[in-house]
Amino acid sequence: MICDPNNAVPFHDRLATHSRLAGLTLSPDGSRLIASVRSINDAGTRHVWKLWEIDPTGESDSRPVAEAVQGDCAPAFAADGTLLVLSEREHTDSTGEGSDSEGMSLWALPEHGEARRIAHHPGGVADFTVAGNADTIAYTADLLPGTEDAATYAASRRERQDAMVDAVLYEDVAACGSGAALGPDEPHTFVRNSGGPPVNVGSQGIEGAGDVALSPDGSLVAHTRSPNGEAPDTNSVVVADAATGARRVTFSRPGYQYYRLEFTADGSALVCQRQREETHDTEWRVTLVAFDLASGEETDLLPGFDNWPWPGRAVLAPVPGDATVWFTGDEQGHCPVFRRDADGTVTRLTASGAYSALNVSPDGATLYALRSTIDGPPQVVRLDTTTPDQQPAFLKGPGSLGPLPGTLTEVRVRADDGFPLRAWLALPEDASPDRPAPLVVVPHGGPQASWSAWTWTWNPWPFVARGYAVLLPDPALSTGYGQRMQERGRGQYGGRPYRDVIALTDAALARADLDASRTAFAGWSYGGYLANRAATLTDRFKAIVSAAGMWNLEAFQAETDLHAYFRETFGDPRTQRDRYEANSPHFDAAKMMTPMLIVHGGKDQRVPVGQALGLHSDLRRLGVPVRFLHFPGEGHVIGAPNHIRIMYETVLNFLDHHVLGQEWRRPALL
Repeated sequence: MICDPNNAVPFHDRLATHSRLAGLTLSPDGSRLIASVRSINDAGTRHVWKLWEIDPTGESDSRPVAEAVQGDCAPAFAADGTLLVLSEREHTDSTGEGSDSEGMSLWALPEHGEARRIAHHPGGVADFTVAGNADTIAYTADLLPGTEDAATYAASRRERQDAMVDAVLYEDVAACGSGAALGPDEPHTFVRNSGGPPVNVGSQGIEGAGDVALSPDGSLVAHTRSPNGEAPDTNSVVVADAATGARRVTFSRPGYQYYRLEFTADGSALVCQRQREETHDTEWRVTLVAFDLASGEETDLLPGFDNWPWPGRAVLAPVPGDATVWFTGDEQGHCPVFRRDADGTVTRLTASGAYSALNVSPDGATLYALRSTIDGPPQVVRLDTTTPDQQPAFLKGPGSLGPLPGTLTEVRVRADDGFPLRAWLALPEDASPDRPAPLVVVPHGGPQASWSAWTWTWNPWPFVARGYAVLLPDPALSTGYGQRMQERGRGQYGGRPYRDVIALTDAALARADLDASRTAFAGWSYGGYLANRAATLTDRFKAIVSAAGMWNLEAFQAETDLHAYFRETFGDPRTQRDRYEANSPHFDAAKMMTPMLIVHGGKDQRVPVGQALGLHSDLRRLGVPVRFLHFPGEGHVIGAPNHIRIMYETVLNFLDHHVLGQEWRRPALL
């Protein structure tokens, strides 16, 4: 324990070690509902997967899945109702001898009988999916260049390991992506039919993310293939024969990317999310589309829907001939469930909260989902599939955090262009005109995101527990406010979004229960960038915390794993300098005066640590008070429980020192 053992456990310690509901899957007959939970291990040093059984009727308490062990994850049900999981559990062969169990394998966990391993691959299986009505499984696993199957891959891996070679030759692909270094192993799609040998369907590209779908009858498999160096803004959807791996059809469209594939119940079409990422001249757009497998025709399913069906996966009606689609998407600080009928009509089914992990019952009458709010972590809920703006039925599951140390309200104001803005405001319990609370402004990451759901990463309630009010603004480029919100912020990372944050800050500080003389700014990722921007544009804040934030956008565009996307958005800095000069905080470093705390992970590929080092160097050179909390082994998100504790304790002590005037307290383990 990092805090004084004589004191009550701080809220951020509870947050760091609390179980986290993260997924949900329903059996084919609708009788079993399995929740995936991230729980603290016995040593209290990391989170591990555990599976819980939820009663779909809501009558019985939840319980751990009897046949599962710690570490089992990614549950899904086979067509016959057998629970399948990925697991690193030890495998014993028919002779009773242990065998290779490196990485995750695919295991079947029958309700009665012993668990059995049904698929394994050298280095592990990354992800899998099942056919709804057939004994067919598709999974994602790696191959090295020049290898075609598990045997040749295993031999090549051993040869490299024995030679102590870990070199990678990059040719027409990126060196890093999705927050991690890439290669030389390349994800491929494999299919197993009725327990037969796996069929290699083909590569998903070096940035392949395991986005795979099987038709209900198991005859077709589809996967996305990641962009290459020649077309970094375009991926493709490959549909192949599941028995032979022969390619049937490929869908692709210049400038667009497709994600989260699902076959319709009759197998005649493929529904997926289509994204057109922001470019120098166009804003980001997301919709759902359907590919007719016979004609190849692509149809936009949401042409009049002004928000995005993003980021969750759409759920399709399980009954052949029924074209109903359910999806989620941000809307005004919530993330409701929507239903799209066959005629294109879209109906909002939930009035409040943020929903994810949708599952539909076999008869299409009931939805199961995870629901969270800004002031409540995810819980398992049940909805009917037709009633507009309903309140859910809460099922008995793990994940309750207990009472929070404050209350939640909203702030609304008009931007300088007249656009209506809103933010959540979390208030300490004792905030009042007689005891106005200090305010911390906490913009979200993204920038295409929203304060619509509970977050474990940069949570407002540890601040509230320490006595701070927390403003959670949704500025320009936030999701859930129509396409106009994207248009008004395009190419203006540090322009209109920053002005929107300040407008919402001013509106909040008009409240009598907030103290305008004691304010701070604390952001993560894009929010960290806005913190850096604020440091160069105003001295109104007593302290600024920049976590995983961009500082020098010219250097950032060359180093980030989002290099192609960011360069497409901002342009080539050698010939298109206007956006860099208007938005990169480092050009205005000499204007910084506010004490800053920098937080950064040394393995961050999204915002490389060089951004933090550059900011730290500039602050020290200019004589601005600065502290740098560096986590060498962490990435873009601080994940280890003890690191989370240290992070919050350092941030809160820094704010207490500069905003409240208290003596600086260095956390005990630093």
